[in-house]
Amino acid sequence: EYVNSVTAEGSADYIPVEKRIAVFDFDGTLFLETDPTYFDWLMFEHRVLEDPSYQATAEQTAAAKASRNGKFPKLDENRERMVSEAYRGMTLNEFDAFVRKFMAEEQPGFIGLKRGDAFYLPMIQVVDYLRRNGFTVYVISGTDRLTMRPLAAVLCLPPSQIIGSDSTLVSNKQGNKGNLDYVYDKGDVLILGGRNLVKNLQMNKVSVIVREIGIQPVLAFGNTMSDASMLNYTISGNRYKALGFMLLCDDLEREYGNKAKAGKMLLNCRRYGWIPVSMRNDWKTIYGEGVVKRNGSGKNAPQPRH
Repeated sequence: EYVNSVTAEGSADYIPVEKRIAVFDFDGTLFLETDPTYFDWLMFEHRVLEDPSYQATAEQTAAAKASRNGKFPKLDENRERMVSEAYRGMTLNEFDAFVRKFMAEEQPGFIGLKRGDAFYLPMIQVVDYLRRNGFTVYVISGTDRLTMRPLAAVLCLPPSQIIGSDSTLVSNKQGNKGNLDYVYDKGDVLILGGRNLVKNLQMNKVSVIVREIGIQPVLAFGNTMSDASMLNYTISGNRYKALGFMLLCDDLEREYGNKAKAGKMLLNCRRYGWIPVSMRNDWKTIYGEGVVKRNGSGKNAPQPRH
């Protein structure tokens, strides 16, 4: 109904094509977030504990081992610093290959699912539907931008529309010179600098939308309060009809949901005017036919195709 209204010329709600901007969070909105935690942190664990080519620091090793035992770090600067440092010195191609190799592993909490394929199929359908109706779709994620590019390839979006957290990039010949003091030259190769610049959550999502898109979105999709600023920015003071949607992690049968968190988010939806989307009640499938959760009462019931 919304899309029909805003795309019909002559409608009071009509939105010009160039203003049809939709923004999506990634983890927990388009992609699995809770088996048992974020893709980027699980890849960090793999780098630290299982990659023989990498010599981890004692701090990194302790953090990775703690998370393997269920003690996950906060989404703070310390976490991002350790993650960025773990890939210092890799070229862009080397890092891309590392991400893709990790994507090819089995998703441990499910049968029939690779790590890189853990997309919520109903949300992929939403993205495709919006694109067919003239919307430009952006991913606004807290996950590292360079991690996101191969991971989000299934969305068929150009790299400029995949926006995430950022770490430094430097030349392999730069040494200790700062970026303002070094001239990139022929024969130089870009490598990861190993220092986090920004964690793209909360108000940082609003800032990056203004800086990199320059147009207020009319649709926003998220799943946690880290997306609250993005949704509120979208629906506040907008000259066009705008909506914000929050996914509720309320499916305990087919997904590793959390009833308490879903309940809190439902209350926040009522408070802020967001539209709740129930994974349990609104979706006929989550990951598609043949994907089965390993643990929980729904583990023996394959999911029907939506």
